[in-house]
Amino acid sequence: MAENAAKRLKTSVKIGTHNGHFHADEALAVYMLRLLPTYDGSTLVRTRDPALLETCHTVVDVGGEYDAARNRYDHHQRTFATTFPGRATKLSSAGLVYMHFGKAIIAQHLQKPEDSEEVGILWNKIYESFIEALDAHDNGISAYDPKKVEAAGLEKGFSDGGFTLGAMVGRLNPNWNDPTPSDPAEAQEAEDKKFVKASERIGDEFRLDLEYYAKAWLPARTIVQEAYQKRLQYDAEGRIMVLEGQAVPWKDHLYTLEEQEGTDKKVLYVLYPEKPVPGAKWRIQAVPVNKDSFQSRKGLPEPWMGARDEQLDEVSGVPGGVFVHAAGFIGGNKTFDGAKALADKAVAF
Repeated sequence: MAENAAKRLKTSVKIGTHNGHFHADEALAVYMLRLLPTYDGSTLVRTRDPALLETCHTVVDVGGEYDAARNRYDHHQRTFATTFPGRATKLSSAGLVYMHFGKAIIAQHLQKPEDSEEVGILWNKIYESFIEALDAHDNGISAYDPKKVEAAGLEKGFSDGGFTLGAMVGRLNPNWNDPTPSDPAEAQEAEDKKFVKASERIGDEFRLDLEYYAKAWLPARTIVQEAYQKRLQYDAEGRIMVLEGQAVPWKDHLYTLEEQEGTDKKVLYVLYPEKPVPGAKWRIQAVPVNKDSFQSRKGLPEPWMGARDEQLDEVSGVPGGVFVHAAGFIGGNKTFDGAKALADKAVAF
């Protein structure tokens, strides 16, 4: 009897959002809610009818109301200006749901308390790396100030409009000339199926992001911290950092450590083995000016660029050369000593 009552309670939870053309933010908002026990087995109601929305446990991206106490998460109100803590981008329904439920989702995934340090770190990181771009896209906010771009006379070299999560979800909407059932209920059901597909599709991207940051990025934090603390052993000015055991995701952690330390002496090159096995070849990689940049703080010397094997040995004066990329951001040597010698020469070049 109690089990049947629990099942009825689960299936009675409704998530409401608008019908019609759907977007990435509400598609992801619905997916994130359904990760939590409260919404397990929830039903979806896609409508703009206030009476039907009032029957829903939680409403996202419609209704003209933001009230977390009532589980109402719309952002279209003229007075709405809520942002994620420490960020300037106005939230969409995805950002609102993530702000209120993201820690619970991450804690559930990590099996740690919501107030743990690890949960807090990932909550901020996943917002900055994934959710914020959706918030900006839905609110029509550009990554760059349009006035500054115009003043600088910059023009795009190619179109990247279709290369976004928003565009990916948008392509799952019905086309204007797709056959539509004449019965309104059947037409709405067909549209809802496309929305569910979109929600699952962008949800997969969110899940993969969460898994990466939880399983790979976060554990790398300690390894990079240890390497950063040892950097003066390899260069008196701390310009060379060595990941002794194996390569790990290091860029985000390095920038954070440098920012926390407030030092002007930045790491220029990071060394790491290609594989975590004895006798592995070593890589030397130039640190980018920021995590999204193709420009290095200091690229490998121009005479080395594009050289390989014996030619690289000759131009660098270091035996065991494997390659240096034509753009000068990465290179390789057969041994650690060789890679370290390349780094020593590069910082002095």
